[in-house]
Amino acid sequence: MKIKANNANAPIWKEVYSHSSLPQVLKPLEEIARNLWWVWNHEAPQLFARLDEKLWESTEENPVLLLQSLSVKRMEEIISDKALMNEIAEVYALFKNYIHTAPDLSKPSVAYFSMEYGLTNVLKIYSGGLGVLAGDYLKEASDSRIDLVAVGFLYRYGYFTQSLSMEGQQIANYEAQNFSALPLNQVMDAGGQPLLLEVPFPGRIVYAHIWKVSVGRISLYLMDTDIPQNSEWDRSITHQLYGGDWENRMKQEYMLGIGGILMLNKLGIRKQVYHCNEGHAALINAQRLVDYIQNEGLSFNEALEVVRASGLYTVHTPVPAGHDYFEEGLIGRYMGEFPARMGISWQEFIDMGRENPGSNEKFSMSVFALNTCQEANGVSLLHGKVSQRMFAPIWKGYFPEELHVTYVTNGVHMPSWAATEWKHFFATHFSPDFMNNQSNKTYWEVIQRMPDEEIWNIRKTLKNKLVDYIKVRFRDNWLKNQGDPSQVVSILEKINPNALLIGFGRRFATYKRAHLLFTDLARLAKIVNNERYPIQFIYTGKAHPADGGGQGLIKHIIEISRRPEFLGKIIFLENYDMRLARRLISGVDVWLNTPTRPLEASGTSGEKAEMNGVLNFSVLDGWWYEGYKEGAGWALTDKRTYENQQYQDQLDAATIYHTLENEIIPLYYARNSKGLSLEWIQYIKNSISRIAPEYTMKRMLDDYIRIYNKLANRSAHLKENEFARAKEIAAWKEEVVEHWDSFEVESFTSDSEWASNQPLVGKLYAYQLVIDRKMLKGMLGVDMVVGWDNPETNTLELKAVHPFCLEKEEGSRLYFSLEVASAEAGIHKVGFRVYPVNPELPHRMDFAYVRWITV
Repeated sequence: MKIKANNANAPIWKEVYSHSSLPQVLKPLEEIARNLWWVWNHEAPQLFARLDEKLWESTEENPVLLLQSLSVKRMEEIISDKALMNEIAEVYALFKNYIHTAPDLSKPSVAYFSMEYGLTNVLKIYSGGLGVLAGDYLKEASDSRIDLVAVGFLYRYGYFTQSLSMEGQQIANYEAQNFSALPLNQVMDAGGQPLLLEVPFPGRIVYAHIWKVSVGRISLYLMDTDIPQNSEWDRSITHQLYGGDWENRMKQEYMLGIGGILMLNKLGIRKQVYHCNEGHAALINAQRLVDYIQNEGLSFNEALEVVRASGLYTVHTPVPAGHDYFEEGLIGRYMGEFPARMGISWQEFIDMGRENPGSNEKFSMSVFALNTCQEANGVSLLHGKVSQRMFAPIWKGYFPEELHVTYVTNGVHMPSWAATEWKHFFATHFSPDFMNNQSNKTYWEVIQRMPDEEIWNIRKTLKNKLVDYIKVRFRDNWLKNQGDPSQVVSILEKINPNALLIGFGRRFATYKRAHLLFTDLARLAKIVNNERYPIQFIYTGKAHPADGGGQGLIKHIIEISRRPEFLGKIIFLENYDMRLARRLISGVDVWLNTPTRPLEASGTSGEKAEMNGVLNFSVLDGWWYEGYKEGAGWALTDKRTYENQQYQDQLDAATIYHTLENEIIPLYYARNSKGLSLEWIQYIKNSISRIAPEYTMKRMLDDYIRIYNKLANRSAHLKENEFARAKEIAAWKEEVVEHWDSFEVESFTSDSEWASNQPLVGKLYAYQLVIDRKMLKGMLGVDMVVGWDNPETNTLELKAVHPFCLEKEEGSRLYFSLEVASAEAGIHKVGFRVYPVNPELPHRMDFAYVRWITV
């Protein structure tokens, strides 16, 4: 019998990842690499680069991957290099000294929740400004020795990597992260196995591994559902940042909130303050409520007092459409069991996420956060006011400016974003205490006495670094997508470090108005082709994959940049990430920002530029609205001339051209015999001394600590004696609610002129009011509220609030009086509102019962 030929089956391959194991003497390198301290301490990256410069570049400056990729020969060379081994020892000593410094226990402890963290380009768990801000926050919390723990997700694919087609169309590439090559560690159980988190989802358990990222002294715990124990449906929860449909978003926010608290419980971590960085994390308070009810035996209302007293919600979104709203059916699918566990009805629960309880509105995570957090803030002065107007419908009976919603203007972590050259400058010339006390303006004022030439040379060095970086990093990609190699060579040759460089880098959302510069191409061509005063614009940014308008804008700019008159003068750099951002915000001369006001909640890229002597030219919106100082940058007005946005864009574009032609370009090129522009250098000095100190992350954290102190103190007060105060407040509120409609106005008297609705300006009028509380036991307060109809906005706006004085209490009767003069002539609206009073309340919005009375 003939032996048959073997029909071999398909090969079965198993991927095996081989990497180097460091000798014991080099183990300190691994310890440093797995703590993100190296990100903002320049001694560490310089050390890693010395180990193998080419490998450092090819690993995209990932020290973990670098160490895993070192050859045995190179490790032997390092060990035999005494100078290099001494440098390793010195950097390791710096690291250990930093890490072993104890936390400042005089400050409250904090649990911080965010969907994204921008800590380093190596760890792709961020998409843009929100994440970078959160990352900077953790770094400064570490520097300031705050006892803080952070919670988020370890995304398998993270946010996308951007490439461009030959036609300039954005291509979104999702690349899987190799967790073993990242600066993090998996959390293990007592048996040495991966710790498994179990999170109850409707009809199933979703499992997650937990990973720990060490950010200096801070621990960031990340949940990972992409594990075999889960179905494909649930493994994808942590695949992409902001990916998928609304149900996937619901699953992510459920996992972040419910799962995040369960994870901290499993790790045995309890903190004094719980901070939601955006509404994505709002559901932490649902799980916290359940925990207090089930574990401490509190009622729902008592538990709500405790949870609310330790909660802070930070909003970053300036428009209602930017918040997450979920259909009741979708919320019900995931949160349907929670009301019973809380001891309330489904209607009561769903109404906690609605501006108008009892309506058919979608469930808003932001409204739920506001109803379960005592404190709330926007992220700039202007955004704080915008947020008050946006959230005013939640607390009916009060005007926006009366709300407790405050603001903390965003800042940036200066050690992360200031170029090494500037950090050397600060270390040489500023106070030794400067890095620990960056908010001290007197330290920054020293720059006014520094030599002009030294500042100019730092700026020249950073510009050259940027140009070199562009030529090295983007050459190959441009050759792939430009089509014409000669055109690429021409662009590279035309990038001129001696030209005035203007940068624009941010998310390509249409409200950012990246197109504004290109409104009048003929005028722009004249500006950029002036050989005597060369100027170049460098653009970069990503558009959300679902944002066709933003992607179209990128394509439009690339098409313009390829026109002969703009070739090499308008440059678009693809794949905007933290590495590129650091080069760009330190290497250009001017940072351009052109949002539609007031849609820029804060913005921080311009603040990063400030730390590097780069001057801002921006719309007076976000942080620049309060940061702009004459003689330290340039501003487009905050006043709107046209309701038609197209007309307004044209006017703003004309203002940009005019400012460039008549102010910025002449100032930059006003050179002396040494080739310096003394006027430009003075702008830099003014910018660094008068603006930069206000926009560090140190100042921002100090502002948050004031809010944390308020929360921690009140929360501790409510928990004393087995939650005695929380129980008292809850009981008082329940009594007020039950009898709120029972009180009556017994009498109201005033002067005759007031009674005839014709008060005289400047004359003092007296009012007396008697209220019989009837069955209501609590105390009441009364306001006279004066408003006026603003014809420009067609809204009733607040003019003044005059509180009545309680003169006496007799039985159930309260006797009030008020003396006030009419401040100005004109038609006003006057009303009288009654509200419950309790000195234990943090503010009126905590129990926003209002009843307007007829007098």
